[in-house]
Amino acid sequence: MWYSWFKRRKKMIEAKWNGAVIAASDACVVVEGNQYFPAAAVHAENLRPSTRTSVCPWKGTARYYDVVVGDAVNKDAAWYYPEPKDAAMQIKDRIAFWKGVEVHA
Repeated sequence: MWYSWFKRRKKMIEAKWNGAVIAASDACVVVEGNQYFPAAAVHAENLRPSTRTSVCPWKGTARYYDVVVGDAVNKDAAWYYPEPKDAAMQIKDRIAFWKGVEVHA
């Protein structure tokens, strides 16, 4: 019974950019203040692979996507860890946003 109450209390989180909702989920994971959306909750048509990578000592190597809405491109505005280190396994198959992408409940 308590589980159904908890499930109903979860908040839907949305990521918006350039007037479009590019992701929405009530199952995000927060790490270092960033909402990581399940990959299935992100609209694939709004992502374009980027060549950028970066390394976090405890999460691993991040890869990036450009966020695309219509003709507008927000370079490297989404990132994910395809093979996170053990300490960050909770963000496997999840995508986070920055660079002007609004993320809120």
